[in-house]
Amino acid sequence: MSANHRKIGPAHRNGRARGPAWADLPDEELLKWRISDLGLAVEDSVLEERVERLYEELEYRGIRFRPHVWISDEWFSPDGVPGIAIPFYLAHPRLARLERKQMLEVEGGTEDWCLRILRHEAGHAIDTAYRLHRRKQYRKLFGSYTAPYPEHYHPKPYSKNYVLHLEPSYAQAHPAEDFAETFAVWLRPRSTWRATYHDWPVIKKLEYVAELMEEIRDEKPAVVSREHVDSVRKLRKTLGEHYAQRRDQYGINLPNLYDQHLRRLFSDAADAPNATSAAAFLRRNRAELRKTVAHWTGEYQYIIDQVLEEMIDRCGELDLRIDRPADQAQRDALVLVTVQTMNYLHGGYHRVAL
Repeated sequence: MSANHRKIGPAHRNGRARGPAWADLPDEELLKWRISDLGLAVEDSVLEERVERLYEELEYRGIRFRPHVWISDEWFSPDGVPGIAIPFYLAHPRLARLERKQMLEVEGGTEDWCLRILRHEAGHAIDTAYRLHRRKQYRKLFGSYTAPYPEHYHPKPYSKNYVLHLEPSYAQAHPAEDFAETFAVWLRPRSTWRATYHDWPVIKKLEYVAELMEEIRDEKPAVVSREHVDSVRKLRKTLGEHYAQRRDQYGINLPNLYDQHLRRLFSDAADAPNATSAAAFLRRNRAELRKTVAHWTGEYQYIIDQVLEEMIDRCGELDLRIDRPADQAQRDALVLVTVQTMNYLHGGYHRVAL
């Protein structure tokens, strides 16, 4: 943090407390701040109420265990620590706006979305706390917890061996994710899992989780560490460095194997030099295409935007133009972006969020 940045703390004007010193800074200045200097905490933020909601859901289910929570740079529940790390951008609306601008969306940004992720991470935490993954039936139903985490996985979109919770097919990423997703579906208030999954093979996993929670509900956890792994107070990188790393992490660099599809959708005919540029057309409709495909696929908008970016660049390189009515071109473009995104997901490139 530069010398001119003031220390964060309660400031007063006419006897009223106001927000942190960085809250009104423009993005270019805010990005210079180190995460550790933001002075963030779960307490006195919207997260406090949402964590309390999670605890109430656990209490309603008769579970005495309460995972501890802390602020870090992303969502995760560490191995060996029965707690939940929550990304810093959810602790203040100014940081949520920066996250949206940098990554195009705010993971967990709505109350419902946040609670869905909290339930999932609580599944990891309770698994750790009671060492559930060591049980024979757990291994039989979910697989080996110690199996290496793949950087990418090959989802089977229509499999009925897994619940649907955070996003399509995420339960297939690893046995630990399978358990966490199944637990989250079971935990959700007014869950209709028995009716929803009654004729799916995954019902056996849900019934096992229900039986398991009944068995351990009054037991003391075997693992009681209260460690805060990668706590926000230890994150010395700046916000700018953080977002540069994240953008690099989600890089795609798809090969130009879909040129034939672009040429089928758009024209490279030399006799239409005044037609609308395909690159300009995609750029103009980029936001709508991105949001629609994200809804269909359950994938991060940032990743879809990278697919769009590469398509836009390739259309420019091939000098492609629109040769059909705009509404038809938009519908066709929507299909192509969806196909290319699904190729990315199912071609061995679906990234696991650890």
